[in-house]
Amino acid sequence: MAILTDIWRIIIITNSILAFYIVFHRRRSVATTWAWLIILLVLPVIGITLYSFFGRGISQENLFAINKQRHIGLGNVQRSITSAPPKKISDSDTSNKAKIAIKFFNKKNEAPLTKNNRVKLYTDGQEMFTDMIRDLEQAKETINVEFYTFYNDEIGNKILELLIAKAKEGVNVHVLYDAWGSMGATRSWFKQLTDAGGHVLQFVTSRNMITRYRINYHLHRKIVVVDGKTSWTGGFNIGDQYLGKKKKFGYWRDSHVRIVGSASLLLQERFVMDWNASITKDSQIITYSDLFFPDLDESNISNGDIATQIISDGPDNDERYMRNGVIRLMMLARKRLWIQTPYLIPDDAVFAALQIIAHSGVDVRIMIPCKPDHPFIYRATQWYANELARSGIKIYIYNNGFIHAKTIVVDDLYATVGSMNQDYRSYDLNFEDLAIFYDRDFNLQLAASFEQDMEQSTLLTKEMIAQQSRWLRTLQSFSRMLSPIL
Repeated sequence: MAILTDIWRIIIITNSILAFYIVFHRRRSVATTWAWLIILLVLPVIGITLYSFFGRGISQENLFAINKQRHIGLGNVQRSITSAPPKKISDSDTSNKAKIAIKFFNKKNEAPLTKNNRVKLYTDGQEMFTDMIRDLEQAKETINVEFYTFYNDEIGNKILELLIAKAKEGVNVHVLYDAWGSMGATRSWFKQLTDAGGHVLQFVTSRNMITRYRINYHLHRKIVVVDGKTSWTGGFNIGDQYLGKKKKFGYWRDSHVRIVGSASLLLQERFVMDWNASITKDSQIITYSDLFFPDLDESNISNGDIATQIISDGPDNDERYMRNGVIRLMMLARKRLWIQTPYLIPDDAVFAALQIIAHSGVDVRIMIPCKPDHPFIYRATQWYANELARSGIKIYIYNNGFIHAKTIVVDDLYATVGSMNQDYRSYDLNFEDLAIFYDRDFNLQLAASFEQDMEQSTLLTKEMIAQQSRWLRTLQSFSRMLSPIL
């Protein structure tokens, strides 16, 4: 017995030393540091095992592959912007405010404002997939597809079969996916496409996740680009659940956009950089060519006039560029700030910004789901929802199925749709993309969809919070404590 006690004492001491070393040797936020320290100290051995898989930084090999990519298509985007008719964003005061956000997002000249775009908003999976499939069917030169989730199910097989058919027609087809998010979509399943002449890759961070002990960094972007002119991005992935066919979720409420215009070139460029970062010895790099980056002018972009920026970010960037930019955009609000997100786990900076904006008299509303897809994460979402409601923010709980939309409406001019959730994972761990629209009509359309969703939602009240059981509040507090690593 004494020997076992000594062994256990040695394990505890060794575990504690390792815990402090592995947590503090790498730069990270204070909240994340404490969350991991708690796990490592409370769960000896198990905690270190969890950290080995989920807590370590992105591998240097992957980081190098990602960072060495260059913005190969920006020149053509700039030509397209120059050839487009001028777009007046708004009156002088609002235009000056818009320039603040535009300048921030383009601080490295990597996210130019494109002005000649037509944009259509989708909130229903049936309509979205119908139109996306139509675009894929009409592709003449290139199809590039990038998703976190590409399931081997009914809609997944339908789209795969279409991609196979287009590849056989001679269309240049590329598919990039996250292996962890696309469970069931095996390499043998995708081999049907490669046998037909298509190209398929797992994103660089999702290859060899187990052997490299890093499974916490995911390609969360959802991008489709057809012929370099028509593109799609937003919250929908490829899977039957996004069509409301999974009993667990019921109706799936999401937001996606179809863009025709030069903003598509920016999404194309994002795809190309992600593809080139992920190539293996058996795959080929995509080089700049008119095939992928065609010249766009008034004759082939249908005279769109919606000013649009495309931004992207990931754990390869220590600046939290997207999160900081979204905070800057939200701080421009003078009248309203409406947000939809399936995961409401903001870090301290976003949490404080929301409180400041609300206390400044802005109408702040946030809509979250009524049910979890990840129970532990949902308890953290509930904790933050309760706290923000106490700060005077209107929290709406969507009751008609599961809301997965990631949108922001600021005043009457700014609006965003993309893959970014309001949580630590999107801020720090996932590779995300976001479309920002500077257009009154689109803003009003997105706001109208929010108002329609409010009719099927419940406003969280102080009475409802007070009625939550002690056990539920305990779960919420515990989940919130670990929220930086969820």
